[in-house]
Amino acid sequence: MAWNSSNIPGLTGRTAVVTGANGGLGFETAKQLAGAGAHVVMAARHQPKAQAAFEQIMDAHPEASLEIVELDLGSLASIEKAAKTIASAHPRIDILVNNAGLMALPERKTEDGFEMQFGVNHLGHWALTARLMANLLAADAARVVTVTSTAHHTLAQLDPDNPHLDGEYQPWKAYGQSKLANYHFTLGLQREFDKAGVPAISLMAHPGLTNSDLQSRTVREGGPGGPWENLAGRIGMSVADGALPQLRAATDPMAGGGEMYAPRFIMSGAPVRRPVLRKFGLDQAITDLWRVSERETGLQVDVASALDRV
Repeated sequence: MAWNSSNIPGLTGRTAVVTGANGGLGFETAKQLAGAGAHVVMAARHQPKAQAAFEQIMDAHPEASLEIVELDLGSLASIEKAAKTIASAHPRIDILVNNAGLMALPERKTEDGFEMQFGVNHLGHWALTARLMANLLAADAARVVTVTSTAHHTLAQLDPDNPHLDGEYQPWKAYGQSKLANYHFTLGLQREFDKAGVPAISLMAHPGLTNSDLQSRTVREGGPGGPWENLAGRIGMSVADGALPQLRAATDPMAGGGEMYAPRFIMSGAPVRRPVLRKFGLDQAITDLWRVSERETGLQVDVASALDRV
């Protein structure tokens, strides 16, 4: 039988943090985790939209345990503030879903001067994960789920000397780079967990072609997303189905570290474990990503030192 939301085990007593929980895949992920009994921290930038999402989840699950924390992944200061709020309230975090993202926008910079897609999709989640690491390690067996895309196949590698694509910006190139970073971050983080001998695991998911607001936002903001918006509207999966790969990665008791979950037919279908490809040059790619991420954010994803703070 195909895996679906009814397979999510009971999560009472668990704490989950979901970025971008005010809409799309993040909203559905937060809703399903809350419905299974987890306390869900809805980390989101747009507060009126987050409040509306909160109320929708409470309507569906009146016994749900939820809170909203303001988080702008395009601001290291906002990430620091949000992480401090979350960490002080929740000494143990069982699930972190690095879900929020942007796609193929016109060139722009984050508050800290990062290329927007690389800054939000990867560097923002790098910083959040780094700041919550001790809380994740305090859980019995935490999971960090990072959302990637088939677009990670479109770029050969990150250029450590020009990660923000200065003078070379193309909307889809920037998106592919950010999704490749998500891919390498997942695998690199699992290596760090393995080296430290901790039970926490890192997994990745991609939602296939889902009819969420992602494509529509690209179009609204002047990006080249029109064909994808039309295609998603005609044949894309529902948001509820598109969220299943990340929900399975976050909750399936049989899931293992370093695995990828995606639709059976790549762009649609039930969530299944997919092979992790692109292994040639993987060590160097992870090394480059770690070096760039530490340099740009000033933060280390250091599992061994975080253990000392647990």
